[in-house]
Amino acid sequence: MRQRTLVLLKPDAVNRRLIGEIIQRFEKKGLKIVAMKMLWLSKEMAERHYEVHRGKPFYDSLIDYITAAPIVAMVLEGDNAIEIVRKMMGKTNGQEAEPGTIRGDYAMSVQNNLVHGSDSPESAEREISLFFKEEEILEYRLVDEIWI
Repeated sequence: MRQRTLVLLKPDAVNRRLIGEIIQRFEKKGLKIVAMKMLWLSKEMAERHYEVHRGKPFYDSLIDYITAAPIVAMVLEGDNAIEIVRKMMGKTNGQEAEPGTIRGDYAMSVQNNLVHGSDSPESAEREISLFFKEEEILEYRLVDEIWI
């Protein structure tokens, strides 16, 4: 099933110069970037994005972390994109994530875990609309799509 998902490269990915490495992994897997931008999240935008965590003990530190430096927001598209991205990211806690996953290879904590990916079609739809206007999401065909 063709899907779109939101992926955020968090402040630690930007500050550790891992943007290209992480994007390359998604592209090599066969996912297509249909929207991408670098931005500095406002506190208000971060609160909207992490609304589901409001009231949890880690909420304030999560907001402080995600607004501490620029992020890269992307919409990736592909067959079962949500599930594939989640597998590629690895477990939330970088110390528990399997080697070969993004977090397993580069993250050491739960909070500073480099990357966010939508966890369901409903979340993807909501999250994508927070970060991108419909006209910012491109429709195009890659020359190798028939091979992937």
